[in-house]
Amino acid sequence: IYEFLQFKRLEKVHVVIGHKSCDLDSLISAFTYAYFLDKVSPPEVLCLPVLNISRTEFSYFTETRFILEELNISESFHIFRDEINLHQLNNEGKLSLTLVGSNMLASEDKTLESAVVKVINPVEQDDDGFEYRESSSSLVVKEILQEAPELITEQLAHLLRGSILFKWMAVEPKKISEKQEEILSILEEKFPRLPPRDDIISVLQETQFSAQGLSIEQTMLKNLKELSDGEIKVAISSVNMTLEVRVGKAFWQ
Repeated sequence: IYEFLQFKRLEKVHVVIGHKSCDLDSLISAFTYAYFLDKVSPPEVLCLPVLNISRTEFSYFTETRFILEELNISESFHIFRDEINLHQLNNEGKLSLTLVGSNMLASEDKTLESAVVKVINPVEQDDDGFEYRESSSSLVVKEILQEAPELITEQLAHLLRGSILFKWMAVEPKKISEKQEEILSILEEKFPRLPPRDDIISVLQETQFSAQGLSIEQTMLKNLKELSDGEIKVAISSVNMTLEVRVGKAFWQ
């Protein structure tokens, strides 16, 4: 990748990068926003979506792979974090960064903070003052509809709608906002041939909870979350299993 960038002798490289957990929402938002930037930026600026994981880790993210495969988006088109030297680009003054799904860089990328030009990290607040995360995809859709609505194709609408619906699955029903519903309705009115919502949610749920051959270690790596106060880093993960208790003895099934 870096040799290609050197060959092109580009003045700027605008990288759109999602959260390190590589959740479906931040990934789809990064893809879409990079596509949007590519269409509206000057020709001397290369806009790239970068997955914030290594290529070998991508096999762990079953729901993400599913929706991309459904849309015939080949894995060979993806650029992964270990395939591009962002630090070298930043040292040369060529790098601009848009962060999606988080307003913080990973600890190993703190020196890239000067290159951050935009953050897409929506946080909503309910009537009780409780803050919760909405879909980054809905913000991306809203901006594109305002700036360049002609860029929203049926394939792109399917991708973004799936991302928003998947985000819904992770929150309590009472926290689903009118803003999300409004965005979904706009996409469905624009493209009436999109599959029913229930069908998309059902398939995504089946894919999310299916390990599809992943080992325990791979599943834990997939669900790994990192917390840091700048000095201490804590990693937390989880595995979906059935716990049964028989004759006073607990065992994993």
